Amino acid sequence: MLEGGREILLTICLNANFHDLVAVLLAFPESFLTMGDQQHGLLKVTVVQGKRLVIRDFKSSDPYVIVKLGNQTARTKVINSCLNPVWNEELLFSLTEPLSGILNLEVFDKDRFKADDKMGRAELNLQPIASAARLKQIIHVSSPGQTVLRKVVPDSDNCLLRESTISCVDGEVVQCVWLKLREVESGEIELKIKLTTTSSST
Repeated sequence: MLEGGREILLTICLNANFHDLVAVLLAFPESFLTMGDQQHGLLKVTVVQGKRLVIRDFKSSDPYVIVKLGNQTARTKVINSCLNPVWNEELLFSLTEPLSGILNLEVFDKDRFKADDKMGRAELNLQPIASAARLKQIIHVSSPGQTVLRKVVPDSDNCLLRESTISCVDGEVVQCVWLKLREVESGEIELKIKLTTTSSST
């Protein structure tokens, strides 16, 4: 027997069309994310590129990116003397509980003889992609190709430069974003985020 609130939500899901499902899921994201089995999986964060990064050396910078999720940290390689670097590096974060919270990233200029200089930071709210992943499970999206699950508009929580689409692409939930760096004069970072989850009984 489900708890009262979850039973109501499940009843709505079973009798709703696609657009109603989206509306209910966005209204009660935490209820959906904690229903049923425990979620495990991987969050794959590809740091694609940066644009218009700030100068921290004489005429350029040697940038790298540090990405944090909870107590997990990963970083890209250093690209020397470049203000528009292309990393295309995939960083992996393991998930042992329902995904929530904020993905944090910081950009630094690598220095040899002193502390690395800060080149800006950004945050991304992970609740939208987590809700989209749960929606995928509820409506059983499994067909090949791409299915749009939801869109996210820029706000104060995510540093988005423009609207971002979250889709199911060949079984994976994918979000592509451009983030505006904070605390610097200029700078943008492109990320591609893939969420792959599996369920295990508790």
